[in-house]
Amino acid sequence: MFRMMKVYSKVFENGKRIDKKYTCDGQDVSPPIAWDPVSGASAYALIVEDPDAPVGTFVHWVMYNIKENELPEGVNPASQLGVQGVNDFGRTGYGGPCPPKGHGVHRYFFRVYALKSELPVQKNVTAQVLRRLMQGQIIDQGETYCVYSR
Repeated sequence: MFRMMKVYSKVFENGKRIDKKYTCDGQDVSPPIAWDPVSGASAYALIVEDPDAPVGTFVHWVMYNIKENELPEGVNPASQLGVQGVNDFGRTGYGGPCPPKGHGVHRYFFRVYALKSELPVQKNVTAQVLRRLMQGQIIDQGETYCVYSR
C-alpha cells in the first residue's frame, strides 16, 4: 500500500491554471516540481500526461532515474538530473501544455513514482515502456495537476 507522497510546484497550485510561460504559447520550459522524499527510494520517475486530449491520453514528459526529490525549472533534454524519454510530440524531454484552440480546459497530471532501484537505461523510452520497466519497483507514488486552455 502506498503512502501517497506529496507532489507540488511553486509555480502552480494543485488543480489551478499553469502560467503561459510553461506552455507552447510561452517559453515551453518545464516548471519546477518537487515531492516528499521517500525512505528506501533509490530513484524517482516522472510521467506528465493530459488525459483530456482529443486523441486520448497525451504524454508531455517522461523522465526516470531521478536521484533528487525535485526538478528545477527549465530541465533541458541533455540534463544529467535523470534519463529523459520521448513525449508524444516525438521529442526527448518536456513538451508543455498545448491543447487544441477552443477544446476547453485540459488537465496535466505530474505523476511521480518512488522506485526501489534505478531502472535499466534504454533509448527513446515512452511512458508505456517506462510503466513496464517500473513494474515491481514502485514503493510510493503521488501526483499534482494543473490546467490550461487556449
